[in-house]
Amino acid sequence: MFLTVWKTLALSALEADDGKRYICRAIPLSGDASCPVTLLPELNAGSQEEELRNTVMQLRETILQQKETISKQIGTINELTTKLSLCASATDDRINEKGGSWGKGKQNTMGDVPRDPNDTIDSLGKTMQGLKDRLENLEQLRANISGASFPSELRDLLQRRLGQLEKQLLKKVTNLEQEKSMLSNATAAYRLKTESTLNALVDRISELEKGKGKHWLSFKQFKLSLPQRTNYLYGRITKSLPEMYAFTLCMWIKSSASPGIGTPFSYGVPGQANEIVLIEWGNNPIELLINDKVAQLPLEVRDGRWHHICISWTTRDGQWDAYQDGGKLGTGDNLAAWHPIKPGGVIILGQEQDVVGGRFDAGQAFVGELSQVNIWDRILKPVEIQSMANCSSYIPGNVISWLATNVEVFGRGAFKRPLEMCHERLPNA
Repeated sequence: MFLTVWKTLALSALEADDGKRYICRAIPLSGDASCPVTLLPELNAGSQEEELRNTVMQLRETILQQKETISKQIGTINELTTKLSLCASATDDRINEKGGSWGKGKQNTMGDVPRDPNDTIDSLGKTMQGLKDRLENLEQLRANISGASFPSELRDLLQRRLGQLEKQLLKKVTNLEQEKSMLSNATAAYRLKTESTLNALVDRISELEKGKGKHWLSFKQFKLSLPQRTNYLYGRITKSLPEMYAFTLCMWIKSSASPGIGTPFSYGVPGQANEIVLIEWGNNPIELLINDKVAQLPLEVRDGRWHHICISWTTRDGQWDAYQDGGKLGTGDNLAAWHPIKPGGVIILGQEQDVVGGRFDAGQAFVGELSQVNIWDRILKPVEIQSMANCSSYIPGNVISWLATNVEVFGRGAFKRPLEMCHERLPNA
């Protein structure tokens, strides 16, 4: 019986395919000879279940994408908050700064200029506009989800998540707008303070220019006299040098000491006592030392007469120039190239420093007279040097200027004395 039914089904399957599926099973011999066949149910319900499963998977993927987007946006918001805090801190530091020279201890003459606060405000505005655009996109996405045929539970979940994200972004945008307003107000106040300071400075410069003739003698009416070769007679400049990438050192000098006039000028810093030194010892020519590197200068000043000398130097290629009585006598390069002059040291007139500010050697002491020792943080033009050498003008140093209050005298026998008129110091006087 079972074999007969199997053959019958096989022949039926070969003759016609009616789109149905059949199964075969064993039946007892006493059973129905017609051997009925049970049809499998149609797959419509399974298709709906599969479609629903696919929909759930898509919704899960959408939720994961939204979660990742939220994480990125939170990171962006945190970054912006940090930047705003830094901007606000920098602005407060500038507003609360009182006294002192501008940028003292902070300036870098080879660095970039500070960023304009308006650029920060513009960048902040663009960032807020970007966040607002994202909010609009989220609102559009929420509207699309509301109209989609998603299951109600998933739709409610997405609505809640999007609502939370929208609240967070709205709160951050509000905070950013408030901080932008505060930054704008702080910038305006800083500009007003800066303009007020500049106006006061301009007024002060105008007063000094008006009184230039009256104060002319105060710059040149004294000289430092060091008559003996000892290790205890010297002058000390009360000011120090800033970090410099170029300088010009000028002075009037008079000496007849032999052998060698000694050390009219030395500047030492911690870790380097020979940061800048001008020395003539033994039968050697006058030497310029920068960071312990040496250049010999073609200057002759030991004839007992007044001479005006200037030495200029720049860190670029270590270029140097030497002037005497208004004329350039020598030039060279590769002297401590690319080495910036270090700040915060001690300037000694008349002694060479083995340690900063002391341990002097009498054999290297200067014997003679010095006046109008000035330092600039730039290379003076030859015409400026010539005008000071021929007494047609006087230019005080913008870093160190020759003032009685700037020079201290140490040792019994060292004096600050009145100085003759400039024209009396000229070689043909």
